[in-house]
Amino acid sequence: MTHEPQLNTDSRLSPYAASVDMQQKLYKRSLLIVVLSQIFGGAGLAAGVTVGALLAQDMLGSESLAGVPSALFTLGSAAAAMLVGRLSQQYGRRLGLSAGFFTGGIGALGVILAAVNNSVWLLFISFVIYGAGTATNLQARYAGTDLARPDQRAKSISIAMVSTTLGAVAGPNLVDVTGDFATSVGVPALAGPFMLGAAAFILAGLVFFIFLRPDPFIVAKAIHDAQSVAQGQAVNEANKIRKGSNKGLIVGAAVMILTQIVMVAIMTMTPIHMKHHGHSLGDVGLVIGIHIGFMYFPSLITGVLADKMGRTAMSIASGVVLLSAGLVAAAAPPDSMVVLIIALALLGLGWNFGLISGTAIIVDSADPVTRAKTQGTIDVLVALSGASGGVLSGMVVSSTSYATLSLGGGALALLLIPVIIWSRRKS
Repeated sequence: MTHEPQLNTDSRLSPYAASVDMQQKLYKRSLLIVVLSQIFGGAGLAAGVTVGALLAQDMLGSESLAGVPSALFTLGSAAAAMLVGRLSQQYGRRLGLSAGFFTGGIGALGVILAAVNNSVWLLFISFVIYGAGTATNLQARYAGTDLARPDQRAKSISIAMVSTTLGAVAGPNLVDVTGDFATSVGVPALAGPFMLGAAAFILAGLVFFIFLRPDPFIVAKAIHDAQSVAQGQAVNEANKIRKGSNKGLIVGAAVMILTQIVMVAIMTMTPIHMKHHGHSLGDVGLVIGIHIGFMYFPSLITGVLADKMGRTAMSIASGVVLLSAGLVAAAAPPDSMVVLIIALALLGLGWNFGLISGTAIIVDSADPVTRAKTQGTIDVLVALSGASGGVLSGMVVSSTSYATLSLGGGALALLLIPVIIWSRRKS
């Protein structure tokens, strides 16, 4: 037997259920809190991920396991996505998201302790815990949509993603500064960014814990409950549209999963492909930096387009852009920086279209009563699909080529179109 939050009966929430104006004021305030928290969360995420592989390589003395941190981040992220979703469902966004960020901060502190004591096992365990910050950073985008009108939801998601970018850009640029500070206090330099990561994740959690009151998820649930009172005649109609909502969840999840697999697969192997053809680490950093920029910076425009043109149009656009990215990457001369930059920029843009439109479909389709739990479950699938894409990409390239991987990724993206057509067969 599940226990839903009981705060929806709180008399303090009644004014929100009765006033659209108050709902919109709380929506804007909640979105502002999400923005502030995401700036810190992005800094914590990027600062640690930037040097995770290097720290593992330094402690292990080998490159063979340098990719382990990425896998452990993903594993921790998938587990945390489920737990944060369940906590948010049970107690609201405030406690769910703050707990996730605090856990990520503890993981970052564990990485620092592992580096100081040269403990590989503690390092790996801490990387898994650190992944909770990654999952929470992604789940926070939902908090801004709980009270958004349908025509505001995609824009709300995009604002949260742009906010993450602000921190994600600042984090890597502070690697040298944090490294110098770490050595000054007797900590290995590569653990320095995790000091920033710990502080940033904990600050992100504090922002939610202190300021996210009243909780937008609980208010949205109270509004839903109030609207359901004395509407017994609507029960049959609600049952009729349930299948449509379930179809929407399937479509939204499929859009995000397919775009995640394609993006991670091609992005993961691009640096290796470039190094095999004589490109410097600076060249690799430039290409991946531009790719990440196109993953997040277009978000404000994408959100507006998804609200104005519709989720379907943007999902189809995602498939077309990802196909273009695969074709350009496959045809790119190995020594051409310009063409590789274009390919990876298109890859980031296609992912951006897919994540925002897919998330908006999920928000539109999820039952308000179980929305947080549903969103957490779907984010688990997205995280695991990304991990699968990364693992499979190495197998494909080792047995065939980077061009084959790119073409295969582009072809996989085209599956978005029949999925969308299937979703619209019955109105």
